[in-house]
Amino acid sequence: MTRAPVATGLHDLVRARVRDVPDFPEPGVLFRDITPLLADGTAFSAVIGHLADAFGGEVDAIAGIEARGFLLAAPLAVVLGVGVIAVRKAGKLPPPTLHTAYDLEYGTAEIEVSPAGLRDGSRIVLVDDVLATGGTAGAAARLLEQAGARIVALAFLIELAELGGRAALGDRSIHSLVTY
Repeated sequence: MTRAPVATGLHDLVRARVRDVPDFPEPGVLFRDITPLLADGTAFSAVIGHLADAFGGEVDAIAGIEARGFLLAAPLAVVLGVGVIAVRKAGKLPPPTLHTAYDLEYGTAEIEVSPAGLRDGSRIVLVDDVLATGGTAGAAARLLEQAGARIVALAFLIELAELGGRAALGDRSIHSLVTY
């Protein structure tokens, strides 16, 4: 599957709209804040347009990871005319749900999905704002596959390459707009 390359103009636009916040949420962490990008209608529209060009005609639904992944998944699904699948933190969806636990840097977390919106073989693009260590994205992909979906690709606005998330996701197709 061929992906639309990220044009230099879009790459520069995204980087210009991502705000660096040092020492947040704790000392030593450089947080990449996408709030200014989301607030800029032209930039946000360009991001959604690029993702629609990259995945149009190849998917049955867009899955978004709570919470910022929802902000990208919903408008992308609308543009593509497909449904949205919410990958939520544990305890946020009514039963029945499928759930999985995964390791974080300091402990574990759990996510869940409702199987009601999924069909066996559904072609899914899994979307989130940032690819860091790959733990959450990998768990979400495995959970959707457990539900019978086929992950076409994982798409991220930002990839933090030094944290190794791409390698943690194995041979999955990964699409990142900006890499730091």
